[in-house]
Amino acid sequence: MINNKVLAIILGGGQGSRLHPLTEERSKPAVPIAGKYRLVDIPISNCINSDIKRMFVLTQFNSASLNRHIKDTYHFSFFSSAFVDVLAAEQTPGNKGWFQGTADAVRQSMHHFLRHDFDYALILSGDQLYQMDYDKMIEAHEKSNAAISIATIPVNAKDATGFGILRANDENVITSFIEKPDASLLPEWTSEVSKDMKKEGRNYLASMGIYIFNRELLVELMSDQKTIDFGKEIIPQSIEKHKTLSFQYEGYWTDIGNIDSFFEANIGLTDDIPKFDLYDKTKRIYTRARMLPTTKLAGSTLEKTVIAEGCLIAAAKIEQSVIGIRSRIGKESTVIKTYMMGSDYYETLLEIEQKKINILMGIGERCFIKNAILDKNCRIGDDVRINGGSHLKDTETDTYAIKDGIVVIKKGATIPNGFLI
Repeated sequence: MINNKVLAIILGGGQGSRLHPLTEERSKPAVPIAGKYRLVDIPISNCINSDIKRMFVLTQFNSASLNRHIKDTYHFSFFSSAFVDVLAAEQTPGNKGWFQGTADAVRQSMHHFLRHDFDYALILSGDQLYQMDYDKMIEAHEKSNAAISIATIPVNAKDATGFGILRANDENVITSFIEKPDASLLPEWTSEVSKDMKKEGRNYLASMGIYIFNRELLVELMSDQKTIDFGKEIIPQSIEKHKTLSFQYEGYWTDIGNIDSFFEANIGLTDDIPKFDLYDKTKRIYTRARMLPTTKLAGSTLEKTVIAEGCLIAAAKIEQSVIGIRSRIGKESTVIKTYMMGSDYYETLLEIEQKKINILMGIGERCFIKNAILDKNCRIGDDVRINGGSHLKDTETDTYAIKDGIVVIKKGATIPNGFLI
């Protein structure tokens, strides 16, 4: 079943500088998450689970790997109207520039959207981690005869200053909006939330950057060439003119905006009961199907660890870590609170036996790795010690970067034997 009323538009974001160096060679939606997925799999899976199967992903930076992932992953029936298409910024006779913001990206791509029949455009972010049934939001939008709907999440006073905060009336119609308010203004911006949210001190409604627009209104709004961003311009300007509904969501949601939030979201998957549930049959997260062997372990002690398929692990100890596909960890190594993304391919036994490779892909022997992100295809030599934490200053080299105490080994980097961070 396909919801033909809705067309989904997933915004791939800009250059992703806050997620650097993970976005050095790939766009933000293509960043690997949870050991085997990509960030873009989250909104796409939410759409599929909500019977929305016509999707566009808008991007403009380093989109080759994203294109490849989507092409290799999302295959629908030949007789279906379902699709996931990537639209990169393109020069046309009428426009010779890059996307200038979220609204500008939608405006420049409108001619592609308008070839399809739809009543509502569902606009999503490509860098958030959550599981949401969009059907309920669409149902509330239709029932209230709204022109725009915004998904909102209750937040506490500390977090409220980093979001666009909304105020809604008893019918959940938004009456006012403020972007990243000063803490002194917050007492005037409380909203009616559930008892559970009140207990947690989450009294402010933050925009999640998830919008529904009626087709005619979106076409009208996109005709104004001056507005380039939804959150900063279109939403604040539209609230007084068009009926705008707040759709309150109270589940787990995190905006993967920087290295710190990305790291915590991944390590959070090792909790006994993770907030982001990858094991829910009704909210499956889809990704590329790989024909990989099972993971092989030898002499390892594991504690609160998530391990993807196809790994070869002889580590002494792995604790509170996420180990991605095709990872190799050598003997007597210890890995603590680390996200290891894994590898795109295996090195052959012939290459290894003939010693054509000095340092193998993965983590070598007798290493100690803590508070780190190891990007794809890294080579960590033997006796390497990486001990991330607040004692380290932010820095960047050709092979690694340190951000907020987290050591990020860059994609394809080689760290020599005995190296110390």
